[in-house]
Order: sequence, then C-alpha cells, then structure tokens
Amino acid sequence: MKFFLDTAIVDEIKEGVALGLVDGVTTNPSLIAKSGRDHKEVVLEICELIDGPVSAEVIATDYEGMLAEARELAAWHEQIVVKVPLTEAGLKTVSKLAPEGVRFNVTLCFSAAQALLAAKAGASFISPFVGRWDDIDSRGIDLIPDIVTIYENYGFATEVLVASVRSPLHVSEAAMVGAQIATVPFKILKQMFKHPLTDIGIERFLEDYRKSQA
Repeated sequence: MKFFLDTAIVDEIKEGVALGLVDGVTTNPSLIAKSGRDHKEVVLEICELIDGPVSAEVIATDYEGMLAEARELAAWHEQIVVKVPLTEAGLKTVSKLAPEGVRFNVTLCFSAAQALLAAKAGASFISPFVGRWDDIDSRGIDLIPDIVTIYENYGFATEVLVASVRSPLHVSEAAMVGAQIATVPFKILKQMFKHPLTDIGIERFLEDYRKSQA
C-alpha cells in the first residue's frame, strides 16, 4: 500500500520523506491557504521534495474553467496530478485531457457508481471520502471493497486513493480490502507508530538492562 500525505506544510512533508514512508502528496486550496504562501510556489516546492504524484486542485466548477485550470496545473510540473470534483464538468474535463496525458485525481466520491464513472472517464486516481461518511453515522470504509471489486472486474487502471482519513483504523481497514493508496494527515501517520504495548515493552527492556548493569 502506498501512503500519501494530505498536507501542504513543507516541514511535514520533509519529515515524512525522511522516514521513507511517503509516496506522494495531496493538497487542496484550503491546505495551501493555511500555509499563507503562493499556490504555485508551494506546489512546485513539494514536487522538488518528493519523487511521486502531487495532487493540485482546480478552483473552477464549470467545464471551461476546469479545462483551463487543469491545463495550467499540469504544465507546472510532470509530477502534478490535477484534482477535480466528481461532477459532470469534472469528468468531462478528465475525458478531454486524460487522452493527452494529463493525470487526474477525482475527489469527493461517495458511491461505487460515481467511482465507475470516474474510471470510465480515465481518472488515474479515485478519492472516496470515508471520514465524511462516518460523520453522518455510516461506515465509509464499506464503500472501498465495492469500488475495488468493480475495478478488478473490468481491469480499470484507476487506483483507489482512500481520503478523508480520520484514524489509523481507516488506514488498516482500507489496506485489508485492497485499496492501493491512503492519503493521511501527518498526525495520523505519526499515530500509526504508536501502541501502548510497544511503549511498555521498550520500558521493560530498558528496566531489565538497567538492572543487569547494577
């Protein structure tokens, strides 16, 4: 399974890369706005930090606007994957530009039917938002095996990129049902290292060592 970081904070990406665990980055205008820096400047710096896909999102909601923005974003750097929402305009943009070599991450997916349309359009990645399903008292992770099965049935190359990840459990469950990627906030990646029994085990080892040296 590949791990992407869902962040635009450069220091977090540097630390993730240093750990050797990060395969890509997903950004959005909200994340970049929090950095207080220029959109293009941040995206290009991220591309230099990591050898993998970097998702950059369009702002427009209409087809012509998305088309223009997608062309511009894709031209910034070869690692850029253009993020578009799962709307008619978004998938029309994918259908138009994917044959030209532009890669797309289609976001805000909440059903298997939507995921099927994105794959048909030529998306490189589909981003089902599992946490937002959980927010309305439904198990978002249950959507993932349905999408994986459909893609396997028809040999779609689109990768399932689990998004809106709220806990390490989301990551484990996504891996168990065959998602290729999870994009996680940096704090979730750090939480995945933690287990109380690991901490207890280390302390016991150290205690035994101290006793042996007494």
